[in-house]
Amino acid sequence: MTKNAIDIKRLYKGFKGQAVLKGVDLLVKQGEYFGLVGMNGAGKTTLIKSLLDFCHIDQGEIHIFDASHRQTQARRHLAFLPERFVPPYYLTGREFLRYMARLHGVSFRREDVERVFHHLDLDLAALSKPVRTYSKGMAQKLGLATCFLSSRDLLVLDEPMSGLDPKARALFKDYLLAAKEKGQTLFFTTHLLNDVESLCDRLAILHQGEVRFIGSPAQCCEDYAVANLEQAYLKAIGAERPLESAA
Repeated sequence: MTKNAIDIKRLYKGFKGQAVLKGVDLLVKQGEYFGLVGMNGAGKTTLIKSLLDFCHIDQGEIHIFDASHRQTQARRHLAFLPERFVPPYYLTGREFLRYMARLHGVSFRREDVERVFHHLDLDLAALSKPVRTYSKGMAQKLGLATCFLSSRDLLVLDEPMSGLDPKARALFKDYLLAAKEKGQTLFFTTHLLNDVESLCDRLAILHQGEVRFIGSPAQCCEDYAVANLEQAYLKAIGAERPLESAA
């Protein structure tokens, strides 16, 4: 029987008296690619922080592969990349990857690094450079490489396309689609609806701390009777475009 990779039930979380997540229910199946879509401030990053037990939740239950998110063992099957990834400035790219390989309990193999760097359009010369010399895009690619090399069953990525140029985005998506065929599970947040359409089995639209829709991209368009996901998203959050006649 297929396990649920992530199971969130009636999740409430607030800060300083302000409700951020308001009874969120979310289920990600093992082997599924799932996108969490929403505006800035919708609660996406707070949901991930709650999932990873980075913050105390007010109410609700969260399970990762059937283990409570409060248990350290619940995270042994996942790799995480935060939205603002800043690697230790004093390490070279190679040193950072070796360090993360030890933390993940995997071998550091040059052939694996070369393969992943190729899929991220990252020059192997970056391995010898201090990460403080990296551009934002290079640092993002290094973080993604770490996740790919972790051999974890579940990737949790917060805005993974941030800082990637068009070529790197295309190669990144190709890599993910190949990994999906091997049973990888992906849960990621994004603003980029085109990436959701090309990658995801299902998506959730989070707005003002509430889930407005869960289902496939095609189902989302069908439910809102529109031609594309962008229009469906606008309808879901109550922000339809003005009629052309009113322009």
